[in-house]
Amino acid sequence: MEPSLNIVLIPSGETEKPEENVNYMDASLYKAAAEGKIEEFNNLPECQLESLKTPNHDNVLHVNLATHELAAWFSNGILSITRYFPKLYLFLYLFLWIFFIKKNSKKRSNFIEQILGKCPSLLLQRNAKGQTPLHVAAMNGHSAIVKLLIRSCSKARHGYLEKQEMDQVNAVREMLRITDQESNTALHVAVQYGDVEMVEGLLEHENPDFPDSANKNQETPLYLAAKRGDTGVLSILLEKLNSTGHGGPHGRTALHAAAMGGDINTGLLMS
Repeated sequence: MEPSLNIVLIPSGETEKPEENVNYMDASLYKAAAEGKIEEFNNLPECQLESLKTPNHDNVLHVNLATHELAAWFSNGILSITRYFPKLYLFLYLFLWIFFIKKNSKKRSNFIEQILGKCPSLLLQRNAKGQTPLHVAAMNGHSAIVKLLIRSCSKARHGYLEKQEMDQVNAVREMLRITDQESNTALHVAVQYGDVEMVEGLLEHENPDFPDSANKNQETPLYLAAKRGDTGVLSILLEKLNSTGHGGPHGRTALHAAAMGGDINTGLLMS
């Protein structure tokens, strides 16, 4: 039987109240969280796991998601070097996927899933930078984990959802719209890193008519994609969202940013 999530969603833009009950993790638990060793957490009660933090208020999920294994670092380095040689890139990607990436991704997914089964409230906790585990997963390129976190949120059936009569779809949308201290959503982060698969995953549950939010630099996801010259991400944003904010900082628009990225991106925005 799948565990029900008992979580409280904090409306986007609101500051999370300081937590009174915080237990700082020792070196051994930090190492276990980073390496995804679930056995070290099996005997901890939910209340203790919920209050377990680093001095930066990272919880167990934050720590695990921010950790790069040597294999992942090696794989990403190799792929970035060969990306301009399509055939070599494809060969190496398949090789690394079979022997490194898939194995490590599965281990991380299992750890995250089991931790959430023990303490679902970790899903929406924010660290000192206002980042949820979803922000950290997006920042570190964990596309599969982003989808896992969204699925976990969609299972919520008690607590806040019952009181607010909120369905699962709206619960997920509230999580997707949570912003960090720089007013970045997880979508802002994914766009900045140019992760097409992750952007698609984040937009899958979003309302197409929901206004594009701007961060503290007045940058919308669309503006960031245009600024990067990222045709793939730009196409997805224009396809999935009906309300695409073209605004940017200092009076610039996404069209200005696209002009720096080339004629293709400008054409996408004007079509």
